Order: sequence, then structure tokens, then C-alpha cells
Amino acid sequence: MKITRKLLTRLALPGLGAVFFLLLAFYHLPDGQAAKSQDTYRHLETFTNVLHIIQQSYVDEVDPEEAIEGAIRGMLQSLDPHSSYLRADDFKDLQMETKGAFTGIGIEISMRDGMLTVVAPIEGTPADKAGLRAADRIVGIDGETTKGISLMEAVRKLRGPEGTEVTVTIHRDGWSEFRDITIVRGVIPIYSVKSELLEPGYAHIRISNFQAKTTKDFREALNNFQKQEELKGVILDLRNNPGGLLDQAVQLADVFLDEGVIVSTKGRIREQNMVFEARKTSGRDRYRFPLVVLVNEGSASASEIVAGALQDHQRAVILGTPTFGKGSVQTIIPLNDGAGLRLTTARYYTPSGISIQAKGITPDIEVHNEPPNNATTAAAEKDQPPPHMTFRERDLLHHLDSDRRQPKTPEAEEKKDDKDKELREKLARDRQLQTALTLLKGLQVFNQRGTP
Repeated sequence: MKITRKLLTRLALPGLGAVFFLLLAFYHLPDGQAAKSQDTYRHLETFTNVLHIIQQSYVDEVDPEEAIEGAIRGMLQSLDPHSSYLRADDFKDLQMETKGAFTGIGIEISMRDGMLTVVAPIEGTPADKAGLRAADRIVGIDGETTKGISLMEAVRKLRGPEGTEVTVTIHRDGWSEFRDITIVRGVIPIYSVKSELLEPGYAHIRISNFQAKTTKDFREALNNFQKQEELKGVILDLRNNPGGLLDQAVQLADVFLDEGVIVSTKGRIREQNMVFEARKTSGRDRYRFPLVVLVNEGSASASEIVAGALQDHQRAVILGTPTFGKGSVQTIIPLNDGAGLRLTTARYYTPSGISIQAKGITPDIEVHNEPPNNATTAAAEKDQPPPHMTFRERDLLHHLDSDRRQPKTPEAEEKKDDKDKELREKLARDRQLQTALTLLKGLQVFNQRGTP
């Protein structure tokens, strides 16, 4: 969509005349819509009459600029949870977000059933460390109710200088009462890719959100692993990934696809109808290893695009729980006063033509991670046998090494044991990750044996 200089000039007109142009749709009406256009003008006349009455008769003096801004916000909120009016400072913050540098608590939020809801905490951020989870409902911020609050207003309240505190009142399914959680704001990290080897040949790559360098960093992680040894399988972890840049989601899926549609968008105007396809790239044979994608209810938007594309093309096994279901496209439209609109302009569709919106991606294998619970954890630990209750040859005193020609230094052994213990504990805590690794190893055995 284009906003012409002439239109921007008209938007800047002073007084009530500007109201008409602010509230008019920015698209040229197609032929045959003249009747609807006349209806729009009648409603605008009603709006100006109401504004005039408020200015003349309301108990307190009303700032017309604030009243008009409130009307715009209300109009956009009535459309869907993701459309919003961005004041000049909000618009600057949004631009900073796409570059990855801002301070706050680190969560993606949305409106669900009129309630401010956490889509997902960003990994490693203050919100994540404080224990916020996807689907948590924020019913209060610093003691003030969030009922009727706009998304951008909530963002302003949650953000603030590094080191300052904000208290959020949370309701979570299964809780009998609200809980206050105080979080210290911090700098939200811009790096979105973390990687590790779970076992020789099996990599775990976590993407926390889609930033400008996500695909580049992802490729570097893959290549670094392959320099060490041939990869037998990769776990792509998109859990609690709230999304981000569309082009990065498309490029990431393209790493593993040779051809075909990755995602398509459909809107009311021609410019919003787009199809993104995989490109044939030399060297892609390097990435032929089995792939498991982890998702959960906090996987949204760009994460769902990647999961949907790899699932539809049968390039990966999707494992976890159904995703969030944010399948809409928001276009950022700048206004001449530094403000902007975040307007939903299209829907996403998977390669098979299925809309993600309000449905999400259904995993091929559904596996739930039991939420950590101190009481159940303690009980489970109590029922576990003490360490070394089960003996093996290596536990016997003076046992022989497998090969005395390969001496091992105590320091190297201790370091390896610590790393192995850390990975075992991580897998023990994460049922979904553990299942994904087991699945990859099973696929590797199956592929080596071949089919009869």
C-alpha cells in the first residue's frame, strides 16, 4: 500500500477537518463502492457531531487531540487484537525492536478474549527467568488493572529503563488466585540462535525469535557442527518463539527445501497477495540429515510459518503441542507526524493452503512437557534409587579401560563427565527434547539398516 505525499498533506490539516482524513481508509475504493463511501461520510458526520458535543458539554475540558487519538485507538482495537495505533514514541520503539535493541522484560503479548495474554517469553530475558509462561494472563501492571488497556499502552507500561522494576499480576490456568511477580527490566538480547551438541552427530539449535541475522547465524551453527563431524540429525527448537521478521522465516525454511511454496499471504488488495517459494541453491545437499522441529503453544507467527512449511513438504517431523495460531500479517504504515498504524492486512497460508489463523500447527507427534513442580519433583527424587545403586563394569574398583593404548587425563575425563552430566540433566527435565533426540536416533538406525 502506498501513501501519497498529497494524502499526507491532507492528513496534516488543522482542526476538525483533519478528523475526516484520519478516519478515511487509505485505500482507493473500487468501483461499485460509492454507496458504502456515502455511508462512511454520514458516520463521520455523526462522529464530528459527538466530538463537538463532548467539547461543549462534558464536565471537564477535553483536549481534542487526545479525544481523536482515543477514537482512532478504539477503532483499531475493534478490528482484531493485532491492529493498533502507534504514537511517535511507540513507532520508534517498534523500529528498534526489529533491530533487536530495547529494554523491557522480554515478552510477546496479545489480546485473547479481551484479556492481555502472554504469547511467549523470549528465552533468557527477565520475564523468562521470572517464570512467565505462554498463555499467562496479565490482569494487572503495577497495581493497575489491564482491563480495557491497548496493546501499545501495555507495552509502554512494561518497558522502562534497565534496572527498574515492574510488577505484573498473573492468572494462570490451574491457579486458584492471582499472583504478583516483580521483574527487573533489562536489555533484551538481540542474538536469537543458540546451539549445542546433545550427543556426537546430534545437534540442538534453539531460535528464540526471528531477527535480521537469524538465518545467517543458523547456517553458521550448522556449518560449525559439520566441520567437527557429519551431522546425523538436528532438532530445531521453536518453542516459545513468538515470531519476528517474515523474510527470516522464509529464508530459514528455504535452508531445507529445494522447491515449492513456503508460505503465501492473501488480503483484500492485490499487493497483499504474495507467494514465497523455495529457491534451488547449490550445496543444499549438505543439509540432508533428519530434522525434528519442536513447537508448543508459545510458537507463533514466523515460527508457525517455518513449522508449517517443513511439515507440508514432509521435510521434518513436528513434535510438541499445538502452536499459538497467529496467522495474520501486520503492515506498518507511517504517518506524517511520526506516528504510525500497525494494521492487519492479510492472512498466512501454509503450502497446502491451510490458514494458520486461530488454528495453529498440529504436531505430527504430540508430546507434553509436564510443568516443573517443586512438590512433585521432590517426591520423584525421593522415589529414585541413590546414585550408583545399579552397578556396571566401569563402577568396579580397578576395572580395565577399554583400550590402554588411549590414555585419558583426569582433567579431560572430569570435564567430559561434567558436560555429560549437564546434558543428561537437561534431557531429564525436558521430555520433548528427550523424545526428539530418541526419534532422531531411531531414524538414523532405520536409515542405516534400510528397508527390505
